[in-house]
Amino acid sequence: MTTPTEPQTHHAAIALGSNLGDRADSIHQALQALDEHPDIAVQAVSDLIETEPLLPQDAGTDAPPPYRYLNGAALLNTALPPHQLIEAMLNIEAGLGRTRRARWESRIIDLDLLLYDQRIINDPPHLLLPHPEMHKRLFVLEPLAQIAPDLLHPIQQRTIAQLLRICAAAEQSRTI
Repeated sequence: MTTPTEPQTHHAAIALGSNLGDRADSIHQALQALDEHPDIAVQAVSDLIETEPLLPQDAGTDAPPPYRYLNGAALLNTALPPHQLIEAMLNIEAGLGRTRRARWESRIIDLDLLLYDQRIINDPPHLLLPHPEMHKRLFVLEPLAQIAPDLLHPIQQRTIAQLLRICAAAEQSRTI
């Protein structure tokens, strides 16, 4: 007699952000929805930090400034493959009222898959892992370093704590 095999557990790191409405509540609702999914378990959650919105370099000075973001990070265990995890995250965003119209628009909730095990996936536009900009963004690295400082970036071959130090130093040395 054979015994059923347990689904393999994968480890994922995600970023969460919001700059519309009750930002903290939107993030907490997203975390709750993730944890209520039968194939996802939230393992750790960072503190939330408030940050300025990231704008495209060609955003004119006459554009109205978007609202400040709350950003955080979470570690997940999941039985879902990466494409299905992304789909679940998109469904949660939609369930919380997010509509996708423009890349740089304000949003009630934003969930980004940063890392999935140590996988490198290049399937644009659907899935790029690790997240291609994560190692350049303080608003991603600061919260992620709170909960997973020793997590290794599979392309950069540096820990999250190391990437945070590099990114913070680069931010400080920018010309004003």
